[in-house]
Amino acid sequence: MDAVLGWNLVLSLPVILAIAWLAGRLLGVSRSWAATVVAGAAGWLAALALSLAIASGDTGAPGFTRNLWVFAAVFTMSATVWAELLAKPGALARAQRGLVSVPHPLRAVRRSSRRLSRYAQITGIAVRHGFGPLLGLGQPAGEETAAPPAAPAARRLRQALEECGGMFVKLGQVLSTRADLLPAGVVAELSRLQDQVAPAPPEAVRELLEAELGRPVEEVFASLDPEPIAAASIAQAYRGRLRGGEAVVVKVQRPGIAEAVDRDLLVLAELARVAETRTAWGADYHVTDLAEEFADRLREELDFRLEARNATEIAALTDDDRVHVPVVHTELSTARILVMEWLDGVSVREVERIDALGLDRARLAETLLRSSLRQMLVDGRFHADPHPGNVLVLADGRLGLIDFGATGRLDPLQQASMREMLVAVQQRDAGLLRSAVLEVATLRRHFDDDQLERALARFMNRHLAAGAAPSAAMFNDLLQLFFAFGINLPPEFSTFFRALVTLEGTLTTLSPGYLVIEAAERIAAEWARASLAPGSLEELARRELGSLALLLRRTPRQLDRIATIVQRGDLQARVRLFADAEDVRTVTRLLNRVVLAGLGGLVGVLSVMLLGTRGGPPFTGDTSLFQFFGYFGLFCSTVLILRVIVAILRDGLN
Repeated sequence: MDAVLGWNLVLSLPVILAIAWLAGRLLGVSRSWAATVVAGAAGWLAALALSLAIASGDTGAPGFTRNLWVFAAVFTMSATVWAELLAKPGALARAQRGLVSVPHPLRAVRRSSRRLSRYAQITGIAVRHGFGPLLGLGQPAGEETAAPPAAPAARRLRQALEECGGMFVKLGQVLSTRADLLPAGVVAELSRLQDQVAPAPPEAVRELLEAELGRPVEEVFASLDPEPIAAASIAQAYRGRLRGGEAVVVKVQRPGIAEAVDRDLLVLAELARVAETRTAWGADYHVTDLAEEFADRLREELDFRLEARNATEIAALTDDDRVHVPVVHTELSTARILVMEWLDGVSVREVERIDALGLDRARLAETLLRSSLRQMLVDGRFHADPHPGNVLVLADGRLGLIDFGATGRLDPLQQASMREMLVAVQQRDAGLLRSAVLEVATLRRHFDDDQLERALARFMNRHLAAGAAPSAAMFNDLLQLFFAFGINLPPEFSTFFRALVTLEGTLTTLSPGYLVIEAAERIAAEWARASLAPGSLEELARRELGSLALLLRRTPRQLDRIATIVQRGDLQARVRLFADAEDVRTVTRLLNRVVLAGLGGLVGVLSVMLLGTRGGPPFTGDTSLFQFFGYFGLFCSTVLILRVIVAILRDGLN
């Protein structure tokens, strides 16, 4: 018996694996070899059990080998279908992509183990702080929250992120800039998050430097302070001097941070997927897109070559001699180290030292505002984090900008929209503000234009009435208003407003009482008058006439083509059905449920017919093989119909 079974195993397994692979291809499922082996093994074991039951345990009985092969093929394909059907939406596909190529199995297992451990740690912290239901996660029985239930949610969120540590602190800091998505109280609480990390070991930093430079540190630097002047979660900075005598600042990525970031981002992506599929707020906010946006931004911060390019581009665009951007030593900079010119100056918050230099702080504030607005509204490339620590007053009276890890970019259409928004604010024109926003916004749902315009008018009356002191912070309220109407502005706008709010804080620190919005309106008015100068109008007219000439040149040809098509009777109108992605998803979901319900009903009817069929091969006891498949089919039919019912109930809950 053992020999027969062994030969059947040897002969069957390759065929069953091939059938499992073919089943995945036919189903349109990209399956890994691991999943294929599991499906094939499950199908073969089920077939073996059924064949032994029919043969009463005798592997030498007539038809045993035939039954084993046939049942193995059927059950393998069935296992493939049910694995895909019962899997969580999207989970199987993601698992397959992760298992397509495993060049180092032990290393992959260790990474997966660390990721799962981190995921369990993060979810446990979220549950303890009372955010389990918010993420679609349960709370273990008998486990108490770390913070009292009466604690504000914003505070518990900050405490949870601090306890998670790593990139989740960075996530909280980024969220503190998204006033368009979060309430003001949450933004204020998250703004208190700080990186509390110890400096990396000097030996590890030195090893990383030599690996990136390709030579000993002493060959590049005449001196390099062993103690960092700043340390954060991503990198730390050191003061040094090149062999040529030039003072520099060396920014070094923390050793091993890339792997930790990748692990935390995978955990964050999984949490975002769970929240979006299990909660209404997650689907409404599209949290998977937000998590992906954060991941892209963080991965960019890991590549210091991008920061070097940002600094070089902004330096090239800055034509004001009163503002200086440090020179980047590109020949010494890599993806993990950045070497820049050391600026000898003081932070703008050190007002006493600035006064000792005999400088006019109000004039410095005016210079910084003009330079920043030009970056934002004319150049389209701007420093996105101009806080007091990143703006220096140099000994010669110039302003110095440092740390270009966070920059913003506005395309020409976004710049035009932003300028129109500022003009609308200056003129207190709610209609113009609405039009300027809708030129670049994405609409999550339909709304009443008149109702939006009335809300904008109330906003202006509240913030811009006579006697009111407008501030950059009012734009956060404006973002909240747009979100309430289902209007999503481009992420670049959120970066712009955050930079404007940060800039206002820096300017008022430098020159208390400085009215940023009024000064910005005055500067914008100057630019507007300059654009109306005769030379500017002549250039504008020349460009417009050039565009019009091209249009007029093409018009006769287009009209002739249209007339020819009409004359031939070939004029057709094409209407696109289901142009809205949401309509496509709704109809697809409905059709899927109809198919599942219909298939479940059909399988149920066929199963009842099999149960009513007399005779057939004996299975076990008084049960025939037909009856066995009938019972099995009824089980499958029940599962299919129950899945449809559960999906409908979930729609009702959401």
